[in-house]
Amino acid sequence: MQTSVIGFPRIGTLRELKFASEKYFRKEIDTDELFQVAKTLRETHWNTQKNAGIDYISSNDFSYYDMVLDTAVLFNIIPKRYQELHLSELDTYFAMSRGYQGEAGDVKALAMKKWFNTNYHYIVPEIENDTEIRLAGTKVFDEYKEAKALGIETKPVVIGAYTMLKLCRYTGEKSSDDYASSIISAYQDFVKKCEEYQISWIQFDEPSLVRDMEKADIELFKKIYHDILSSTNQSKVLLQTYFGDVRDIYTELVEMPFAGIGLDFIEGKETNHLIEQYGFPQDKLLFAGLVNGKNIWKNHYKKTLSTLTVLQEKGIQTVLSTSCSLLHVPYTLKHEKKLTPEYLAHFAFAEEKLTELQELKSLFESSDYSLEEAYQKNEKIFATDRNCDNADVKNRLALITEKDTTRLPKRTDRQALQKKELALPEFPTTTIGSFPQTKDVKANRLAYRKGEISQADYIAFNQKKIADCIALQEEIGLDVLVHGEYERNDMVEYFGESLGGFLFTEKAWVQSYGTRCVKPPIIWGDVSREKPITVDWSVYAQSLTDKVVKGMLTGPVTILNWSFPREDITIKESISQIALAIRDEVLDLEKNGIKMIQIDEAALREKLPLRKSDWHTEYLDFAIPAFRLTHSGVKPETQIHTHMCYSEFTDIIPAIDNMDADVITFEASRSDLQILDSLREHHFETEVGPGVYDIHSPRVPSVDEIVAAVNIMLTKIDREKLWINPDCGLKTRGVSETTASLKNMVEAAKQIRENA
Repeated sequence: MQTSVIGFPRIGTLRELKFASEKYFRKEIDTDELFQVAKTLRETHWNTQKNAGIDYISSNDFSYYDMVLDTAVLFNIIPKRYQELHLSELDTYFAMSRGYQGEAGDVKALAMKKWFNTNYHYIVPEIENDTEIRLAGTKVFDEYKEAKALGIETKPVVIGAYTMLKLCRYTGEKSSDDYASSIISAYQDFVKKCEEYQISWIQFDEPSLVRDMEKADIELFKKIYHDILSSTNQSKVLLQTYFGDVRDIYTELVEMPFAGIGLDFIEGKETNHLIEQYGFPQDKLLFAGLVNGKNIWKNHYKKTLSTLTVLQEKGIQTVLSTSCSLLHVPYTLKHEKKLTPEYLAHFAFAEEKLTELQELKSLFESSDYSLEEAYQKNEKIFATDRNCDNADVKNRLALITEKDTTRLPKRTDRQALQKKELALPEFPTTTIGSFPQTKDVKANRLAYRKGEISQADYIAFNQKKIADCIALQEEIGLDVLVHGEYERNDMVEYFGESLGGFLFTEKAWVQSYGTRCVKPPIIWGDVSREKPITVDWSVYAQSLTDKVVKGMLTGPVTILNWSFPREDITIKESISQIALAIRDEVLDLEKNGIKMIQIDEAALREKLPLRKSDWHTEYLDFAIPAFRLTHSGVKPETQIHTHMCYSEFTDIIPAIDNMDADVITFEASRSDLQILDSLREHHFETEVGPGVYDIHSPRVPSVDEIVAAVNIMLTKIDREKLWINPDCGLKTRGVSETTASLKNMVEAAKQIRENA
């Protein structure tokens, strides 16, 4: 038995990469200093895996921003507008991922989307008509040599050619078919270069194989790898999949000359059945993804060893692997000092999953693993009653009927009442909720957590911030205001801390995109709301202005998707429990005079099954009613907003409309407003606010730029339904750029109204 890790977290134990990168962006350190931090991290990560006895260690899983962007740069997929800035190689890379505004020019960042069914965001490569796809970068080989110099043999990891063709955006007249031959040639050159370096194993990640595949897709994949594999003589190729099963192409896959095939046994619900029905070649290695790379609960050794035994009995050469990259879990439990050992015993972060791999390997090789201490200790954990049930929650949930998820009157009737009640101008301007989280805001929150200041001082500070934020928004001229969310560390963690059933970590950071890291809560038990969460802050903000202030909440689907969920109950039950808690908060806000309430569902699409055939049976048929449950009890005059971002929404537009919100805001600026055609095609009823500028880029959009975007919107959206707003919250931006951007946005709205 050997062990393999698909990929390892790259931000460092304590987010060292994040802080070094941000210093580089602020010009506080130079390139050499950033490179040294990165080199130290890579060395640490490789040695950590080596010391844990991992047999197949990955390289090139490190990235300064995103692995898909790394692969694009490797193969020269760099749009001309970034090349024409004539920046350094690193700064061109960051311009593609973050945008650039300076002496060299002004460019937006490339589009950003969710990585399959995770909360990780990847940068969407962009291929122009004259893009020359070829092997151009050296990062893969540089990092392989770096590991080799440490005495560590690694398998370089690259996003596979098929998945790259599927993920790229084609901005000219050509399609993916037109680039198949050039990408094949580039990957052939890559394989040849690997052989020059005497690289033993190459890992091509092909997660797109777990989506629905048509006959043409299967033929394209076969063509790509027939040609790529024909150029290999010495290097072995591992075809790695994750996030699901490969049912559409399994029989073809096992016949192709891959030396190893990686299959997901955690999310791949058909994986065991496929092997049982069709077998697996005895001349290949099966990299069996049996240690969950996406959740933090301990592996149940009994179940894993049982699967490994079945595979052995079938004569399959098996390598025990993670189900996906460990990028999606925190680095280590070592820094968690507040959670008791009784809680910690149930969890495994990235480092602990390395230990699980090693223990499972040792147990499997034992003559009788049931007698081994590691096995018995693991069994004891799973036999322990976690005391996580709440009878009141379960009883309340059992009484919910379809009536409780239906809001009356229908939306078109409500919209007329709301327009009269709210008296907003045409093209109302607003923001998504959060304002910049400056150093003093974070310091105030930390001091309160540490007990260094009183609750009264903490509240007084935040009230001063809210008052300043309301005054600033009135000065800028926004129509609908927000309180700024200065009390919130994170849109999910904040609510989790106020709900029963959640646990919280101290240092369990996970990369969301680039330098943005989140600390997902852990759903330990049944979820309930003990008392109001946001009411006092919203009521205070509303008392300061005659304009409407939105109450700001996070929706049940997003709270679940951005937490580490339970594995002992269904996703449906967890989401429904959270929905009841948020419903109570919505009704309390309304009771206290809040006329507009935004329930963010930024992560609605993340748990959507990757195969369309599973959408309704496994997700939409309970996720959408759960959202409706949160707001169905409010008065017709109360306007319900929601927000979504950085996912593919065009194929679920009817479901989004069925959420029965009154207004939806969503990210659109990075994807050039592509979603608008789908809204028009499906006769979308909800009022909409497509983001008019990208808040993840450190640039200020001009008035003309925003006017142009709104004019495009007006060709596809009825003017009485259009709102004007940024594409996401402003917490990560600076005060000056936020103020300038919002002033330009309000001025653009004025010009649009005047020219109507």
